[in-house]
Amino acid sequence: MAKYRKLSRTSAQRKALLRGQVTSLVANGKIVTTEAKAKEVQKIVEGLIALAVKEKDNFETVKVNAKVAKKDKDGKRVKEVVDGKKVTVYETVEKEIKKDAPSKLHARRQMLKVLYTDETNKLFDEIAPKYVNRNGGYTRIVKIGQRKGDAAMEVLLELV
Repeated sequence: MAKYRKLSRTSAQRKALLRGQVTSLVANGKIVTTEAKAKEVQKIVEGLIALAVKEKDNFETVKVNAKVAKKDKDGKRVKEVVDGKKVTVYETVEKEIKKDAPSKLHARRQMLKVLYTDETNKLFDEIAPKYVNRNGGYTRIVKIGQRKGDAAMEVLLELV
């Protein structure tokens, strides 16, 4: 017995189709598709969200000193003459950045294998916090009815 549906496509076509639908679901929160495709997309998205929920707080904030160009009141860079040449004046600024732990970085890279655009930040920052107290069941399939052209059952796949 197969672990997945073939969806009448070659493996490359199937992978591209599912990646596109998973990316759309994460970006928009809902998609309309056939029942078989929705069930496959649901498996993938549930895994990604579970991974995001597990790793969402796994980072550390690090203070970094950075050089930034000094600017005047008009927003232009301040220049001064040094050894006969105009040189931009820089000032050091202390910034705080988030540094992912190795396991979160690995999770982010696993997500990038499935998603087309970089929606991983949305998964970690917006979607995962909503589902912290939920153990699975992050998506819902609602039957809409049959499609007019081929009578395929259409469903609405949405994030709960």
